[in-house]
Amino acid sequence: IPVQEQDWVVVGATPEELLKRKYRQVGRDFPVFLHPETKEEYALARTERKSAPGYYGFICDFSESVTLEEDLARRDLTINAMAMDEQGNLIDPYQGQRDLEEKLLRHVSPAFAEDPVRVLRVARFASRFHHLGFKIANETRLLMYSMVKQGELAHLIPERVWQEWQKSLQEKNPEQFILSLRSCDALRVVLPEINSLFGVPNPHQYHQEIDTGIHSLMALRASSELSEEPLVRFAALVHDLGKASTPIQDWPKHHGHEEEGTKLIRALCARLRIPNDYRDLAVIVARAHLNIHRVCELRPNTIVKLLEQVDAFRRPQLFHKILIACQADAESCGKTVVYRQTQLWNEILSECVKVTPQTFIVQGYEGK
Repeated sequence: IPVQEQDWVVVGATPEELLKRKYRQVGRDFPVFLHPETKEEYALARTERKSAPGYYGFICDFSESVTLEEDLARRDLTINAMAMDEQGNLIDPYQGQRDLEEKLLRHVSPAFAEDPVRVLRVARFASRFHHLGFKIANETRLLMYSMVKQGELAHLIPERVWQEWQKSLQEKNPEQFILSLRSCDALRVVLPEINSLFGVPNPHQYHQEIDTGIHSLMALRASSELSEEPLVRFAALVHDLGKASTPIQDWPKHHGHEEEGTKLIRALCARLRIPNDYRDLAVIVARAHLNIHRVCELRPNTIVKLLEQVDAFRRPQLFHKILIACQADAESCGKTVVYRQTQLWNEILSECVKVTPQTFIVQGYEGK
């Protein structure tokens, strides 16, 4: 695992001492300082004690008496609770090296349960390290489940949920974020819109995987192989969100799920304060994906109208993202698919943009 950055923990010091040495304080919630030359982060060793429910319900101690081991004890996972001194000596009081070798994501102590964000962080680490063979330790998954049952996740703020979800969308296996949350029943609380897709059937002639939740995760996986853009991955994941809201008596058919999905996507984005560019792309894909697939069945005027609706003439790069999300949908139906629609739509768009008013004028047409 490559080193991304170096963060330093300072033991036996005070903010005043660091300021005298020209370090610049940047931490708002706790003392963090930037080195005057390297600009690396230096944080005072601290302990945390739970004082109230939720993310901000902690009392922190930054006194000079706090030891490095006490500071490491407040970390979420053992692999994050290791340190190295300036001489290169490993300090590993909670067996993080062992868990690295065994490829386990294991919590440091029962204090893990004091912060609901840690459930999201573990799920994100699962998405980051899945390709290396890492798994969540059974006892950690049980603790996460216990936190859900005790209602601790109800204290999560929307911005933090999206922050962790968005980060997971940039990882190699973003679907593992959803799977990890579902494995401890947290998905039901954090992302009920996604959770409700599991158990919703699809027509077998189109979807060999049957379950809409599984299909959505397969679409997310496929999109991550086609694009590194989190916007595209998000759109692929939520493209069928409306299927959970169609009449149960009509299942496995889902007439009108496209428009129903756009409503749910807008509500989801508003609830978690998801940026507009994510929302807008996801709404377009949810509304247009079936017609994108059916390009060979559409009339010419319908094709042009769709291109106008998705703003393909003015924003071809946006249209490219739409096509990738739709391709991910098509390739996640449990069978091998050669998706020729992408090339067809690109060729159609290329020909359409060649048509200008001059095209008609030279043929003798006159406008009013």
